[in-house]
Order: sequence, then structure tokens, then C-alpha cells
Amino acid sequence: MKTDGLGGVMAAETHPPMRSYGRIKSRPIKPRQAGLFASLLPKLAIADGPIDAGALMPDAREVWLEIGFGGGEHLAAQAARHPDVLLLGAEPFLNGVASALRHIDEQRLSNIRLRQGDARQLLIDLPDASLTRVFILFPDPWPKARHHKRRLIQPQALTELARVLRPGGTLRFATDWADYAAWTLAHVAASPRFAWTAERAEDWRARPADHFATRYELKRLGDCAPVFLDFARR
Repeated sequence: MKTDGLGGVMAAETHPPMRSYGRIKSRPIKPRQAGLFASLLPKLAIADGPIDAGALMPDAREVWLEIGFGGGEHLAAQAARHPDVLLLGAEPFLNGVASALRHIDEQRLSNIRLRQGDARQLLIDLPDASLTRVFILFPDPWPKARHHKRRLIQPQALTELARVLRPGGTLRFATDWADYAAWTLAHVAASPRFAWTAERAEDWRARPADHFATRYELKRLGDCAPVFLDFARR
């Protein structure tokens, strides 16, 4: 399963030690991908500390973020379609970062920057109202009740996401677990900072026109058809 890219967000002064639930690495990294860790990742890595998105790509029209980008297929596809947008990606799973580096290298993408690690610190490092879009696509559902505290969508996370999104900015959450979809709707409905943009059932049942399916999504490991929930920052 994809690992969480967030794990709960608190103020910079009070958050607990960083922790990514789930695996950090599975199979050995292929030699070519290992080479990209040494040659390409240093050029794309987002350094720790306060982030000046304008300095990362001065001519970017907008800045988007994908939390937990898995193998990087969606991240790379969005970057290829929108060369004037800076795409930030956070992923703690080493094999996922290796896969993303391969996509970036093969497609010669210059508008992606990566944080290998927990996205919570990346969110803390971002300035207010710096993002136009955020994607959280098929995160680990942690289906057992005792593990729900590990889910990515929590009140603290929504507060931090609202802080970094511009007014009118959008958050897209996708899952193929019915309980997680209901969980997310309940938590977002309790937040005054977001509005669900759906007007009819087709709006969450149909794959959005600007979405790119990933290998993980196509495996259909959940208990329902994929659900796509789009929210706007009030």
C-alpha cells in the first residue's frame, strides 16, 4: 500500500517527532534509479526549512502539491501537461521516490521538486496561501478502527492545508475505500475552511477529466469504486 505522506499536522513548535507509518522501503532500488538518487535528486530536493516557492521556479504560474505521490505517475503527468506550474511532491517511500525520479528523467521534466519524507514538515515549511492545488490520491486507508488515528485526513491536517492553500484553491482527495470517503466528508464538513464542490453524484463517481490514473489506483485494492472528492478553500 501507499504510505501516508502526512500523518497529522500540528504547529511547528508542538508537533511530535516525525513519523511515517508503513513501509519506507520494500524491494531493492534498481541500479539506474539508485544512480538518479545521486545525480538527479540533489537538483530537485526541497531543502529543510522555510520554503520560498518563487525561488524554486521563479516563472511558475502556480504551485501545486501532491502528498504521498506513490510511484510518481500522476505527479509527472500533471507536470508534463502544465509546464508553467511548479509541482511539489512529498513521499516517504524510497521506492516511490525512485520511480518518480525515473519518470522525471525519462520525460525531461524541469518543473518538479521533491521532498523525500513526511509531508507534514513540508506543509509547515510552506508560507501561507502559497498553493493553488493539493492532491491526496489513494492514501493508506488504515481500515482498522484502532488505526484511524493514523489516517492522513485529520482536523489538524485540514487546518494546515487551509493555511497553505490560497482562497479559491482546491484540494482533491481520492480513495477506493467507502469508509475513508465517508470519514473525509465528515471531517471536511466540520471544517469552516473548505466547501465540497460536488453538485451531483457523477461529480464524485466519475474520474475527473484532468486526473491521471496510477498503477496503485488501477489495482482496485479497496472495497468500492474510486471516489473523487474535490473541495475549495473558502
